[in-house]
Amino acid sequence: MASPLSPPPPSLHLPNPKPYFTRRSLLLASTTSLSLPSLSSAASPPPPNITITDRVFMDFSLCPNYFLPNRTLGDTISTLCSDSTLLGRVVLGLYGNLLPLTVSNFKSLCLASTSDSSSYKNTLVHKVFPGRYFLAGRQGRPDKGEVRPPHDLPRNTETVDPKAFELTHSGPGVVSLSLSENDDDQEIKLDPSYRNVEFLITTGPGPCPQLDNKNIVFGTVLEGLDVITSIASIPTYQPSERIRQFNDLAEFFGDERAQNARAIWNRPLTTVYISDCGELKVAKPSLTPSLP
Repeated sequence: MASPLSPPPPSLHLPNPKPYFTRRSLLLASTTSLSLPSLSSAASPPPPNITITDRVFMDFSLCPNYFLPNRTLGDTISTLCSDSTLLGRVVLGLYGNLLPLTVSNFKSLCLASTSDSSSYKNTLVHKVFPGRYFLAGRQGRPDKGEVRPPHDLPRNTETVDPKAFELTHSGPGVVSLSLSENDDDQEIKLDPSYRNVEFLITTGPGPCPQLDNKNIVFGTVLEGLDVITSIASIPTYQPSERIRQFNDLAEFFGDERAQNARAIWNRPLTTVYISDCGELKVAKPSLTPSLP
């Protein structure tokens, strides 16, 4: 029996081992601490600058006589559609700070003279996709309601800039430069002086995510969304399923007539065209899309 004055027995626990570091562990620890910054210090990218710097207007009208069989060779929209019915005016706000080249080229064709056929005026809305969008500004022959851009129109390098595709087609009234949906003839696209000026406007009621990252959103409808809705409600030519199958087969065998036949698909059965267009001065350059 141990004496009460005897010292306590020694502890059975082993002494704490000294920390052991290798050169690899020290290198890994330092690399991890450098490559993983704190979440608070990581700055998020600024949102796209959608300040409206420019306003343009487009008047849309219906022409009952444009596709009549008795038209002569020299007839154009201006001569055939003198008794057209005005649908209304649409005011577009453009994002000139975000996409200066796209906006500048679009404005040029809104302001250009119709004498040299380099204006959107008297050109057709040539395709309508119900519940999604419509297309306008197709290049080609002015006597067919198509536009011929001026030769000095700058080349739009924003079409190859990834930052130009940040905005989405989030709902009705989105104005976008048509790239993936462009249906200009291949012969026109192969011309070295080709400049893409075809555009689309979404009609709603919902978003069009299938257009995102493929077309450049450069503006929005400020006024006249009811006109956009009216255009979307116009009946269009829709081929039967049998015709579509024959067309797919002809395209498979390389028949060029297949593409020509598809040119009239989704074409409005009543002619819709841009009867006038121009610029409206922006009084407050800081306007947002929610403010007309």
